[in-house]
Amino acid sequence: MTATATATEPQTRLDFQTSPDRYRHWTLSFEGDIATLVMAVDPEGGMNPDNELKLNSYDIGVDFELADAISRVRFEHPEVRCVVVTGGLDRVFCAGANIPMLSGSPHGFKVNFCKFTNETRLYIEDASENSGVKFLAALNGTASGGGYELAIACDKILLVDDRSSAVSYPELPLLGVLPGTGGLTRITDKRKLRRDHCDVFSTVAEGIKGKRAVEWNLVDAISPLSKWDESVTKMAREIADELPIRADKGVELTPVAWKYEDDVLSGKFVSCKLNHDTRVAELTVTLPDELGPKSEEEILAAGADWWWFQLLREFDLCLLDLRLNFSQIGLITLRVVGDPKVALAADEIVMDSMHWFITEVRHFAKRVLKRLDLTAKSLYAIADEGTAFAGTFLEMALACDRTYVLNDPDMPVNLGISDANGGPFPMSNGITRLETRFLGDPEQPARILENKGVIDADTADGLGLATFAPDDIDWEDELRLAIEERASFSPDGLTGMEANLRFAGPETMETKIFGRLSAWQNWIFQRPNAVGKSGALKCYGTPQRPVFDYTRT
Repeated sequence: MTATATATEPQTRLDFQTSPDRYRHWTLSFEGDIATLVMAVDPEGGMNPDNELKLNSYDIGVDFELADAISRVRFEHPEVRCVVVTGGLDRVFCAGANIPMLSGSPHGFKVNFCKFTNETRLYIEDASENSGVKFLAALNGTASGGGYELAIACDKILLVDDRSSAVSYPELPLLGVLPGTGGLTRITDKRKLRRDHCDVFSTVAEGIKGKRAVEWNLVDAISPLSKWDESVTKMAREIADELPIRADKGVELTPVAWKYEDDVLSGKFVSCKLNHDTRVAELTVTLPDELGPKSEEEILAAGADWWWFQLLREFDLCLLDLRLNFSQIGLITLRVVGDPKVALAADEIVMDSMHWFITEVRHFAKRVLKRLDLTAKSLYAIADEGTAFAGTFLEMALACDRTYVLNDPDMPVNLGISDANGGPFPMSNGITRLETRFLGDPEQPARILENKGVIDADTADGLGLATFAPDDIDWEDELRLAIEERASFSPDGLTGMEANLRFAGPETMETKIFGRLSAWQNWIFQRPNAVGKSGALKCYGTPQRPVFDYTRT
């Protein structure tokens, strides 16, 4: 399967939905409050059948299954307190990203593959922080590159001590690239390795094993092969016993009805019309007419069909589709249509509830909004007649690069403010979108939150929630010119600009990861030393040695 796109549509669309009964690379099992995820990658099961996935190396299809498995644990099995992530092959945990796949993929796909992979690892870390479930990486063999990056996304790492198994970052010495999918950042900011140790570790292709791996904090413990199963069980039990059980019965994640027909991506609540000639996508989120389930019991009974959850799942699929299947779309115009009172009433339920399922959906919303922040497309929110950017859905507008609000008394436009705008959905920089927007006026977010409820366009403009607020005379021309201008700019320049501007304020592990992914990895993946005819990625696995231009830039 290819991930390239033509000017009209992809030759083969990637499908982001899966389920345990369709997994080709993972096995998910449960025993009481401990889940086990076993990675045994089918060598012939790659998205591109020409790429053999040797030694538990992975492509994006392996990560689709991993992301699904994490969601299953969080939603379908709230009784789980510890997830053991281990390998199903002898003496190998995971060899990292499949090199022929990377070498043969278009540049844009390489970067989006790395981005999705890291978002999935952040999903593991978010589950650990917020869902009462911890992860143990039980490295039954060598973990290289992305395989070790997966391990350090977990809370604890146990490495088999068999005199050969090691952890390693071989990207630099073997591939001419770098552990850019969060690897370098996590060993410094999360594992807190010394800089000199990091330098050695990242330049030794064979990696570090045994006692030195523990001494340098690359792993938490080692176990001889003779006591491996016993050690894994003991460590998982210790982790689980420190945590409370959230619930004893979960919610089934039924498939989302999501399709692509006649240049329109659509579900029940989300649709996206693609204009390939102008490279613009018109994304519309439609709220239901009625609030629907109100009590925690009714919402739990609705499960995956609860409209608030289903809408977010559709929105998430839409973002992934636009990223990976429609790379030539450069600008997304976003509308949320419906009654803002419905959005605000839903927020009252979602933000006040401590019920495990509603809490989990709230964290899912946080993840989806971050996915919007991190999407390498220009984003314009369009608030005109009939739109409902309110509460959680106002966060969608705040994630955009610009917000256009029609300010015309004859065509009332309403927005809305709720507790959702005050903290539940932080950006990757650790602060809210309002706080990020008003770094120069730290008191303004509090003043905005004093206006909870429905507000009109004039009030929204006065509070600084509009970038521009034209009247009906200028509206169509101003919007048309803004869209045409944006679509004409260099996509490379726009990606760099947007990645900088969207993460103003504090630096965190997440902003470092994605900033470096957008800059360093984007740059290195295009350099001849990596992908040229004699570059390291092209020469890997062949008798030819890479030829480097040794000019430092």
